[in-house]
Amino acid sequence: MSASTARRKWRIPGAAAFWRLPPVLFLRGFLKAPAMVGSIVPSSQRLIARVLAPVDWARVRLFVEYGPGVGTFTRPILDRLPADAVLIAIDPNPDFIDYLKREIADPRLCLVRGSAADVEQIIADLGHDAADYIVSGLPFSTLPEGVAARIAAATAAVLRPGGAFLVYQFSAKSLRWLAPAFPRIDRSVELWNVPPGFCFFGWKD
Repeated sequence: MSASTARRKWRIPGAAAFWRLPPVLFLRGFLKAPAMVGSIVPSSQRLIARVLAPVDWARVRLFVEYGPGVGTFTRPILDRLPADAVLIAIDPNPDFIDYLKREIADPRLCLVRGSAADVEQIIADLGHDAADYIVSGLPFSTLPEGVAARIAAATAAVLRPGGAFLVYQFSAKSLRWLAPAFPRIDRSVELWNVPPGFCFFGWKD
């Protein structure tokens, strides 16, 4: 192998490309707004599988994701989503929205910069009346006062009967904001994650 070939093979990404790498972008998002990002590292495949396990994919027409970040859950959701369904991903961080627009070319994905607390208005503006499932890793315990309760209430209002709010957290305290909006909540824990993830599935009966 020539020296020039070796240099090409081991070339270090330029500054602009480096800052767009998913782990770096995820860390930047955490440092910029730690209250809005639940963990300093993306979720494990085991946690993703556990969170999405309750979904009846055949009945899904509208799936909503709060805080997609660098697409750790977005891609697995799209892998499972029916061809005629839609995924609306809502994130307040423009860096994450811009990254996902560049990296995921899927007509079923609709990216919205905004707050999960405004989910009712967001899906109405996009021509939908209700969601089948909503997934969230937003850290309820560190959100500004009152925001977690608003998100839980808005989510319960916008779900179809039989739908569920799929929540993964890194603190069991988050249940206190979910319980008032969801009388029936299934719970589990995924230990193969850093940190271990608490899963809460709030059902709209």
